[in-house]
Amino acid sequence: MRSEHVRLFQTLPHACGYYAERTAQNLVIDPAAPQLDRLYGPALERGFRRAGGHLYFPHCPECRACTPCRIDALHFEADRSQRRCLKRNADLAVTECQAGYNAERHALYENYLRRRHPGGGMDEADASDFRRFLTAPWSPTVFLEFRLRERLLGVAVTDVCRSGLSAVYTFYDPDEEARGLGTFAILKQVELARHRNLPWVYLGFWIEGHPKMDYKRRFRPLQLRTAEGWQAMP
Repeated sequence: MRSEHVRLFQTLPHACGYYAERTAQNLVIDPAAPQLDRLYGPALERGFRRAGGHLYFPHCPECRACTPCRIDALHFEADRSQRRCLKRNADLAVTECQAGYNAERHALYENYLRRRHPGGGMDEADASDFRRFLTAPWSPTVFLEFRLRERLLGVAVTDVCRSGLSAVYTFYDPDEEARGLGTFAILKQVELARHRNLPWVYLGFWIEGHPKMDYKRRFRPLQLRTAEGWQAMP
């Protein structure tokens, strides 16, 4: 991804999603670039993240808390809690499906946002919001569906690149909180990476000391991208 061939834009300041008292800005690869599908893998390697049709990287003038992280999928070993999670969800069927909108997925997504993120600006997501946030025409996306018999309990939105998988977003039935479906989704994405012989599962950003991000450190070995490149989390 050579800089002279790729235009980067910086967003205007906006509310930070992690710290109420801070503002945030992102660097965004030109969303009109015709080669976004080819740029995606190298962009993941450099710490970028996909949201809808945008590839972005946090670039806040006074904060560098967001640190890209990825699981070493080929050397990952589930800990005791993660093994219990797999056992707890052994009754679920996991299916790799074509990404896209349907009424069943939308109903689950809308319920998840309403219950888990009330007032967050996304809790009244219509069909166009679903498509715009979770998919992109150029993105190599699959949906991992988790079903209890015929009932859809969760969906892990997963991008499959040559450099690894990107865990884009997971939504699930809030009434099934005790199952730990967020953890289960990551474990299944690690399995998918191994099945495809891909070395990494990209988890987006980790913020040291942030309660919403601390779960990521449990997926070892985990790497963080620093100014010196990817380094193993101590």
